[in-house]
Amino acid sequence: MDTKKIEEEIIGKLKEVYDPEIPVNVWDLGFIYSIDVNEDGNAHILMTLTVPGCPIYQVIMKSIEEKVKELESLNEVKVELTFNPRWSMDKISEDGLKRLRELGYKV
Repeated sequence: MDTKKIEEEIIGKLKEVYDPEIPVNVWDLGFIYSIDVNEDGNAHILMTLTVPGCPIYQVIMKSIEEKVKELESLNEVKVELTFNPRWSMDKISEDGLKRLRELGYKV
């Protein structure tokens, strides 16, 4: 099993998941801290959100899990939420910053 290739496919799927309050995908927002895929085809995604207590955290986590489960090469997908370290705007990718600027955000 080519776990590196699967991780790249997972990133592609993560780029299809958006925070409903911010028009940028979760990957480019820097919400994803790690992606681990083992030889059995099980994926563990460690992520964060902008703030603890985010009222839509379950929606985002479920969307990530459902989107990544579309990959036939995976058996299981576990999404874990952490706030250590805390998210900050410096985690946003260049593509994410560009998109926010296009939308009129001051970043």
